Amino acid sequence: MKKIIIFALLAIVISVVLSSCSSDKSNDVKPVSNTYVIIPGAWQGPSAWQSVKANLEASGQKVILIQLAGHDKDTTDPSTITMDVYRDQVVAAINGVSGKVILVGHSLGGMIASAVAEKVPAKIDRLIYVAAYVPVSGQSLLDLAQTDAQSLLGPNISSPTPYTLDVTHNLITNIFIQDGTTAEQSLVLNNYKVEPAIPFTQAVTLTAANYGIVNKFYIHTTLDHAISPDLQNRMVTAAGIKKTYSLTASHSPFLSKPDSLSTLLLNIAK
Repeated sequence: MKKIIIFALLAIVISVVLSSCSSDKSNDVKPVSNTYVIIPGAWQGPSAWQSVKANLEASGQKVILIQLAGHDKDTTDPSTITMDVYRDQVVAAINGVSGKVILVGHSLGGMIASAVAEKVPAKIDRLIYVAAYVPVSGQSLLDLAQTDAQSLLGPNISSPTPYTLDVTHNLITNIFIQDGTTAEQSLVLNNYKVEPAIPFTQAVTLTAANYGIVNKFYIHTTLDHAISPDLQNRMVTAAGIKKTYSLTASHSPFLSKPDSLSTLLLNIAK
């Protein structure tokens, strides 16, 4: 009888120990780590994406914010900046990553991301457009923008030099981040600088064999004053993008809705 009791007690102890080990292992499971390569849009740079970067990294992801030539603190001569310069900057960053990346393009960054996808489709697991211009082959950003009668941006752009574009300064916050806090709007204003003009005029060439095989998603911004919801819908339809999401946000959801945008970026990666 004593032996039976001892064996029973041993069985219980072993069961508890194994259960504890199993629980510990499950708690040690880490989320899949992806590498997000994020291309900011025109008149903005990495400074605008810091909150999203922090959110993604807190979830175990890796993030590369592209410092485009001529943006934020970069002082590259605008006369030397082309769409190919932008594309090659991003391709170089992607080639420095082991494995595939999740490529995110905002606004102008959508044009660049498309060109990158054509160049290195095998390196891109997902391509996510956020309030972005999406061309078909042979289109430039200017081609698309000129069809956007509802945008507040187009009528308020000027060219202070042959190689730069400026936005009417007292309309910058209304165009880019009318739904932001005073601090968020100040960040946009404090980091604002004139934009290199040449890439706006340059068409991208896309093929079914390369760009066409990349898995694409679009995040609409329904309060957008820079790229109207109507143009966003037309570009998505023309590009044949079926997987779409929406944020009730301005053109800068990475500032006004960083948590919501981060959640979408994480969900799309699953």
